[in-house]
Amino acid sequence: MYYKNFFVFDKDRAIPAVIRNYKERDFSDLVRVQQESFPPPFPPELWWNREQLNNHVTLFPEGALCIEVDGKIAGSMTGLLIEFDSNHPEHTWEEITDNGYIRNHNPDGNTLYVVDISVSPSYRKLGLGKWLMLSMYEVVVHKGLERLLGGGRMPGYHKKVNEMTPEQYLKSVVKGELKDPVITFLLRCGRSPIHVVANYLEDEESCNFGTLMEWKNPFI
Repeated sequence: MYYKNFFVFDKDRAIPAVIRNYKERDFSDLVRVQQESFPPPFPPELWWNREQLNNHVTLFPEGALCIEVDGKIAGSMTGLLIEFDSNHPEHTWEEITDNGYIRNHNPDGNTLYVVDISVSPSYRKLGLGKWLMLSMYEVVVHKGLERLLGGGRMPGYHKKVNEMTPEQYLKSVVKGELKDPVITFLLRCGRSPIHVVANYLEDEESCNFGTLMEWKNPFI
């Protein structure tokens, strides 16, 4: 199981933090983090429920991580194992994650797929999302998997939908001509875009598009 003590920094002030596997006792805090992280127009029915969280800690506990800051849960990241074929990348979030219930978790899969990452807004200046991402990379290496993969929302795209295709929008973000709250963050975490998927997730801000972004295990 995963457990890491370290410090995060608010300017020059060191604050103790822990990344660990989340447990049943954490469920209420995890739902709170989701509600704070994804306010409307994000669909409330996509916030975690207790059945989903119970499946995470039962079916693939190694892929259920949370981060505590000064003893308070401030973020989480969840994954499952899949067998990914790069020649057939098209899928939706619902089908690849079993709508967040991960009953399709494949213990023999070659890829750690990100179901969700969320950090409470009041903690985002501490870089917790990147710490969670780096910890999932460590899980990939530990388990000898080929990659970490996930679909990134494109919440800035609705502002440009009448000016460019989603592929053009992505290219502009990669070039630094535009900044997207999610895609730019994932790029800074070392993820690389591989494919834009239509109808990936019901998400008004992204016009339902998602960008598949991977991190390849450098030891394979």
